Amino acid sequence: MTFKEIQDLIKLMDKSNLSEFSFKTETYEIKIKGPRSYAPAVMTTALPVAAPTLPQMPSVVAPSSAPAAEASKAESSPKAGTASNLIEIKSPMVGTFYRSSAPDKPAFVSVGDSVQKGSVVCIIEAMKLFNEIESEFAGKIVKVMVEDASPVEYDQVLFLVEP
Repeated sequence: MTFKEIQDLIKLMDKSNLSEFSFKTETYEIKIKGPRSYAPAVMTTALPVAAPTLPQMPSVVAPSSAPAAEASKAESSPKAGTASNLIEIKSPMVGTFYRSSAPDKPAFVSVGDSVQKGSVVCIIEAMKLFNEIESEFAGKIVKVMVEDASPVEYDQVLFLVEP
């Protein structure tokens, strides 16, 4: 390979979006590394997306005291020592949480209801699709952590269940 051909390779690399180029034959090997590196920019933009989930959780959890009649009964029954054995049903996606299939229909589950593995506990609407969320275990609903028709984040706790 001539010096002129190497210069042409460098010029082509400058005009392209490549950050590295290598070429190998039996007699020689050429590696050209440019100053461009696009990978870190992609990685840094992914980090801020996860950060807003923590501040939003308390604002969604706080209004759950509104259904005071059912919630106060449920909160008084479990003791502080038994709170550690509660299992969480978490949201598998971002969307809008609904306790029933329609506004005039009863809620799928309420505080004190028993649920079986595979029974529908709520619906989450994401991009105009209604996804039924099923319980992954059997138990008794102790607390509903989210208001009806409110937004939820991925992995946000929806229900507390006593096994």
